[in-house]
Amino acid sequence: MRSGEELDGFEGEASSTSMISGASSPYQPTTEPVSQRRGLAGLRCDPDYLRGTLGCLKVAQVILALIAFICIETIMECSPCEGLYFFEFVSCSAFVVTGVLLILFSLNLHMRIPQINWNLTDLVNTGLSTFFFFIASIVLAALNHKTGAEIAAVIFGFLATAVYAVNTFLAVQKWRVSLRQQSANDYIRARTESRDVDTRPEIQRLDT
Repeated sequence: MRSGEELDGFEGEASSTSMISGASSPYQPTTEPVSQRRGLAGLRCDPDYLRGTLGCLKVAQVILALIAFICIETIMECSPCEGLYFFEFVSCSAFVVTGVLLILFSLNLHMRIPQINWNLTDLVNTGLSTFFFFIASIVLAALNHKTGAEIAAVIFGFLATAVYAVNTFLAVQKWRVSLRQQSANDYIRARTESRDVDTRPEIQRLDT
């Protein structure tokens, strides 16, 4: 049997060998944050947004715009066709843009692009969609041939107009609140900087 001193010597040699091999090994544990390595794998749906008022309005807008687009696409004959083409363009554009915004907001992807004013972006989208859906529905109602698909497209067009109008009103309120918060933050920041200057005599001497 080996003595205790020999065992201690073997353990010391083993620990030092493992330390040397660990230091020389190229496979070192990374210190990169997990959130950065995950990339898009960490995306999660925000159920609170989808259950909220703005989220429900966005879902309704996408559905109504899609149904209006499908209705207008089922029309095989038209004369004149300008009103139909205009309604088709408006409904398709509203569906695509609003669908993209819905995905961004529901997955919180807009938080990764803080350079864009998303409140203003949503306000512009809903405002333009309200205006153009209203005009396109009126034009199609005046120029349609009273077919079932045209009547259904007009009905869903006006429904989409109403939903977009409600969202525009809420977006205006949200945009105003964000402006007030930004103004308050700028004021607090300016006051803090002025106090820092006043409490530092070396800066005052340089100014004089």
